[in-house]
Parts: sequence; structure tokens; C-alpha cells
Amino acid sequence: MKIAVVILNWNGQKLLEQFLPSVVAYSKEAQIYVADNASTDDSISFIKQHFPTITIIQNTENGGYAKGYNEALKQVDEDIYCLLNSDVEVTENWLEPIITEFVGNPETAIIQPKILDYKNKDYFEYAGAAGGFLDKYGYPFCRGRVFNSIEKDSGQYNNKAEIFWASGACLFIRKSVFETLEGFDESFFAHMEEIDLCWRAFNRNLKTVYIGTATVFHVGGATLNNTNPKKTYLNFRNSLFTLTKNASGNLFVLIFIRLVLDGIASVMFLFTFKFQHILAVLKAHISFYKNLPTLLKKRKKLLQKANYYNTKSVVWNYYVKGKHHS
Repeated sequence: MKIAVVILNWNGQKLLEQFLPSVVAYSKEAQIYVADNASTDDSISFIKQHFPTITIIQNTENGGYAKGYNEALKQVDEDIYCLLNSDVEVTENWLEPIITEFVGNPETAIIQPKILDYKNKDYFEYAGAAGGFLDKYGYPFCRGRVFNSIEKDSGQYNNKAEIFWASGACLFIRKSVFETLEGFDESFFAHMEEIDLCWRAFNRNLKTVYIGTATVFHVGGATLNNTNPKKTYLNFRNSLFTLTKNASGNLFVLIFIRLVLDGIASVMFLFTFKFQHILAVLKAHISFYKNLPTLLKKRKKLLQKANYYNTKSVVWNYYVKGKHHS
């Protein structure tokens, strides 16, 4: 079984300088690729000079995470893709338990390792932590991270567990599965496209697994941090996209309740004086309405499977019941 570690890059020379050494040192089992989204910095010349064994794939435009990977992976022949953010430090032997799982369990389609915070290494990292789940209304949360409450890693998630979605910061997927799912939905551009991908896999009865004995450290927010209104816009919009395409049940009721909950989130932004984020939520809803006919067409072509959610409302559990852990 051959594995490819594919790092998507856009003007990230400084990140490549910092994090490529660990990937090269600890990924002897893999072929390493850097897929470049038409960078205008010196990323390509830096790689050629310092890491000549890395294969460079040059995309013709910055199509974001979704299109960037869709285009690049057409040129990758290995059996397993590891989609790795450029701001991730990997650890010694990180690939061994991943390969063991893929070889030993043919039903496993997608894998996520343990993702810890590079800046605070005793804690889980926001984007993925110990594997992701959804509530009924499409809000994502993780083992080890619910909204902004992040757990310290004390070995509580060192196990193997079936999860609903794997983080795009470090996502392993069989090439055959990626092709069957027809890759990422490029309308997402960035953020939550991995949840959409994993949801489509779930609806086809494909398994996503967390392996707690493989560890990486993620900086997070290297492209867009959590305080950036553009990230708020993409997260709210793309979450609605994902829910509309993939959720089973009465879609009208689900979307209506979700829009109300988004409105409540906007009130919370108001109380914390995050006025640009209120505007971001409004723009997200406008974009959702504009794209709704297309989303409904996509929905008709996809499968929808019941029991996709881990809990009815993570918002209610978190803000009313005070349950800050998964």
C-alpha cells in the first residue's frame, strides 16, 4: 500500500521552512508532494533548492482548499492520500498506526490522527482535536473541543474510535474513496468541505475513524484565524450548504431552526461588540439563499442517511446545560 502526503500551499514559504523538515524526517513510508495554488512568493524555488525529493504540483490558480486538492490529486497515484496543512508538525512514527488501520480494515475509508495545538502542546487543537461529530442542525464539534472549550490532552482520547468527520488539517483517505465521492465540493472554496466529504462518505456507509496513537501538532489559523469575519462567513455559509445537501429528515424544518440559531449567534456577536461578524452571518445567509436552487439539485443526486447526528443540539447542551465537553 503506497501513501502520498500532499501539502497544499499558497504563499506559504515561511510555513514550509518551519514545518517541512518534520514531514520529510518522519514520513519515510510516503511520497511527499507540495501542491501549489499559484503562489507569488518564493515557495517553489525554496522547495526545489532545499527539498529536491519533494514532488511539486503547480495548480494554475488559487482555487482554495477544495479545488486546489481536486486538481492536484488527479496527478497523485498512491493508494492513500494524506491531505496535510502546511502549518502542521508531524511526529516520529506518525504514519505507522494509520497504515496498519488501512491495511487491516478494508472498510475504513477515512482516518484522522490526534491533533494537538502546536502553540500549546498539552491541549487539543480547535480544528479536529480527537475527531469530529455533528448535532442535528449541522453544528460541528469534536471530542476534545466543543465551541471554544478545549480540553487538555491527558490520554483520554488515545484510543481508536469511529467518528463522523475528520479534520482537513490532517485527513487520510483512500484514493478509490476520494474518486467515488468525486472529491471536494468546490463551491465551498475553504472551510467545512471536509465535513461535507465525510458526510457524503457516511451516507454511502463508508467508515471514518480516529486513531489516537498517531499525533500531529497544528498551528491553526495560519490562513484565516477564528477572529477573522471571512472565516465566520465561510463557516456559517458552508455549514448551511452541507446541511442542505446531506441531512435526512424534514429539510425545511431543519433549515428554519438552523437559521433561527444562527440569528441567536448574531445576537451573541452583538453583545460582544463583534459587529463585523454579524455582517458576516448576514452575508452567509444571503449567499445560502442565492445558492439554494443549486444545492437542492445536488441534494437530489446524493444519498441521505438517518442518524447522522451525535446529539440533538450542541448549542443547547453548551449554552443552557453548561456541557462543555463532548
